[in-house]
Amino acid sequence: MRKALVVWGGWQGHEPEQCAHIVADLLREDDFTVEVTGDLGIFGSPTLAKADLLVPIITGETLEKPHASALVEAVRGGLGLAGHHGALATSFKESAPFRYVSGVTWVAHPGNIIDFRVAVTRQDDPVMDGIPDFDYRSEQYYLHYDPTVEILATTTFTGAYDPAARNVVMPVVFKRHFGAGRIFYSALGHVAAEFDHPYMPLILRRGLGWAARQ
Repeated sequence: MRKALVVWGGWQGHEPEQCAHIVADLLREDDFTVEVTGDLGIFGSPTLAKADLLVPIITGETLEKPHASALVEAVRGGLGLAGHHGALATSFKESAPFRYVSGVTWVAHPGNIIDFRVAVTRQDDPVMDGIPDFDYRSEQYYLHYDPTVEILATTTFTGAYDPAARNVVMPVVFKRHFGAGRIFYSALGHVAAEFDHPYMPLILRRGLGWAARQ
């Protein structure tokens, strides 16, 4: 049975603890054993490298350099790394090694909570199988992302809230490889209530399963 670590912390506006338990339930439905913790010290624990999947639900916070290096090597060795919205994109923003392995950094969400369209670009991928383009209401994330990502869904900025973003097509869902490890990211899921959307949790659940150690 595969083991997942779900680590929550940081800014409370993303409802990290509540989301962590929702994600843990999704993983248990797919037969993972799950440890949920708010102790960021786990990044310096041998437990990390022994897990099959790491899901940080953390906004901000600081990752010590030795812990960041250990995490990079754990993913390179096969540990899966996955998350939604602030997870990965806003976790440990001052850590260059974490930015390197996560492959994504949040930089803006013009208009804050708005209605936008998600376009599924890879319906042939198992993560997106059977999911059509759909409407969504949340923060439309403007991201800086690694050129190695494989984009599964996008959104297009209209420029209504910031003309600088007009017609920019931005990834919403992607996956990538890092050595033997797999990374999955979905920008959807600002707060726990968004797990009620019919496609948001389905995409995340499939992505978590894909990312876990093979």
